Amino acid sequence: MSRSSFLFTSESVSEGHPDKVADRISDTVVDLFLGKDPYARVACETLTTTNLVVLAGEIRGHGIMDAEGKWAPGVQDEIEAAVRAAVRDIGYEQSGFHWDRFEFINRLHGQSADIAVGVDAAGNKDEGAGDQGIMFGYASNETPELMPATLQYSHNILKRLAEVRHGGDKRLEPDAKSQVTIQYEDGKPVRATSIVLSTQHAAGLSSADVADIVKPHILAVLPEGFTDENTVWHINPTGIFEIGGPDGDAGVTGRKIIVDTYGGAAPHGGGAFSGKDPTKVDRSAAYACRYLAKNVVAAGLADRCTIQISYAIGVAKPQSIHVDLHGTGKGAITEAVLEANILGLIGGATPRAIREHLGLNKPIYARTAAYGHFGRAPDADGGFSWEKTDLVDQLKALA
Repeated sequence: MSRSSFLFTSESVSEGHPDKVADRISDTVVDLFLGKDPYARVACETLTTTNLVVLAGEIRGHGIMDAEGKWAPGVQDEIEAAVRAAVRDIGYEQSGFHWDRFEFINRLHGQSADIAVGVDAAGNKDEGAGDQGIMFGYASNETPELMPATLQYSHNILKRLAEVRHGGDKRLEPDAKSQVTIQYEDGKPVRATSIVLSTQHAAGLSSADVADIVKPHILAVLPEGFTDENTVWHINPTGIFEIGGPDGDAGVTGRKIIVDTYGGAAPHGGGAFSGKDPTKVDRSAAYACRYLAKNVVAAGLADRCTIQISYAIGVAKPQSIHVDLHGTGKGAITEAVLEANILGLIGGATPRAIREHLGLNKPIYARTAAYGHFGRAPDADGGFSWEKTDLVDQLKALA
């Protein structure tokens, strides 16, 4: 039996964290290429450090690169312009990392033919998975977003501070990290026992100055009464945080996968999301797993739900499906019933079916790079389509 009373902690990082800068750049490239060819193949990795951005990876697509690996006219300039615009939007205009002055190196090249033959549809063969792997999705009714409270509140803190910074408060700089520890009683979050925030700031501010700036905003995004006189606060505990972002630490795509998903409250598959087109099941199938798990909880069939799907590279049909309701299932619904029926709601969860059901062949990914891929509101243009709860009625019919 799982424990009902405990402490649990999750962290988040801001859009200006060096790893998130790398994720944003990689997903900006994905969006650029999908805007040219909805079926482009993209696997873009980014390295950031002091006044340097390096791209590497494999690509393919009409109007981007031909079969011989020759760039279409003007595309390399478009890539650089899009990357610089992404960094400018984050807010980096510092001597150690400036959007208009960093050195840019593009080492993207054509997709391996050995990978392409497995992924592409041909004859009677359906489009295969872009890689082997295990993907997980999770949902919990402890927040309105059906996300773990520790992670959702960590995200919300940094989103609010980013809004303040973009709104003109020059005392705050782009790089930041948050961490929230919550006390659970009877499986429900009841209070924050500890809140940690480290944020890059303008020169000359003390930790006390930063605390005065940020604490009202933190309190505004937490539930009323969630902190009390016993809550422990650590605001910029090192004292000074003036050098941040890629100038303070190197950043690499895909190093914040727990921040991207469920804050450690649920399992995570082996692959990151950012920089990958939706044929890569690391991304698309993880979105499908979240979509299914969220709909199970939204339908009132369970308080918590974890779903795992696995794939083999080049093979369309999933290798397995596993559902865990963590002992919180309602009524007659069982894991076995869900395992037998749930993939049929999304066309069997083949890579093609997932892409088509969720509308993933669109330039909708740069917005996912910070503050989590899950727990977000669906956008009118198809962004965060995996957060919709449009399977509720069909799932209720299974009960």
